[in-house]
Amino acid sequence: MPRTYTNLLVHVIFSTKQRTRQIDAELSTKLHGYLSGIAKNCGCKPFAVNGTDDHVHLLVGVKPDTSLSDFVRKLKSSSSKWVHQEQARRRFAWQLGYAGLSVSKSNASAVCRYIADQERHHKRMTFQQELIAFLKKHEIEYDERYIWE
Repeated sequence: MPRTYTNLLVHVIFSTKQRTRQIDAELSTKLHGYLSGIAKNCGCKPFAVNGTDDHVHLLVGVKPDTSLSDFVRKLKSSSSKWVHQEQARRRFAWQLGYAGLSVSKSNASAVCRYIADQERHHKRMTFQQELIAFLKKHEIEYDERYIWE
């Protein structure tokens, strides 16, 4: 086969350091747009970007040669630097880790709706509850002693 054909969709989730509420309404729209731009510059396709005041969700299509850890590192470091320099918020920081969950094409629109509906969703559930639920749903092993930094 002379070409490589893939459809690699990943739901990426990460929070602010210690889940502090640093992403207010003023920053939110700009930050989500900036994260989309970083994804595009990395050759990825952002389908959805949204979050709340303490975390973000992205659904991205990644190329087969993309290292997820390198991609998330670029997202976090570039956006953090941008927030510090362009938004003058020196104390802004992301958590060390992230969740990267595979998504099938048949479920992509549901994940996009989920990401778009973050504000309403988090009236019922904290970020910590949400993340644990995702880890359990995707059968990802974790140790709660280490999950929250």
